[in-house]
Amino acid sequence: MVPEAEVRDVLDELQRLRARVPLLSGALAASTDGLVLAHDTPGVEAEGVAALTAAALGVSIRMTDATGRGGFRELLVRGGNGYIATYAAGSSAVLTLLAEDRINVGRLHLEGRRAGARIGELVDAALERTERPATAARAAPPRPAAAPGRTLPQRPT
Repeated sequence: MVPEAEVRDVLDELQRLRARVPLLSGALAASTDGLVLAHDTPGVEAEGVAALTAAALGVSIRMTDATGRGGFRELLVRGGNGYIATYAAGSSAVLTLLAEDRINVGRLHLEGRRAGARIGELVDAALERTERPATAARAAPPRPAAAPGRTLPQRPT
């Protein structure tokens, strides 16, 4: 699980993102298995959206694999009243954004990709620290940040 300090940093990033992009109506960071890490989703059940995001992620990973398009990077769904966009956020998290129909989709992607990369760095670093024993953390040199093109691991079929 991600420590509370990093969860607060992820929530701060979500709130900054919503401030930069006024037509966003919600933002949620979740683990790839559908657990909410942080959310700013007024009027929307975050746990349900996170679970549905995990299901859509599973299908998306299979589609990219079956079509030879590489690892999952993002998914965009357009409904009658707006968009749902999901972006890879490091190796074990995703960012899901809810946007009004009038949003500039290019700006949505630009801001979503940037925020996903920042959230991915926060979550991956936190998970790495919690997975290593305390003595190994003191002795080992810090690892470099994840490459920008890093994608989520493939799920077994």
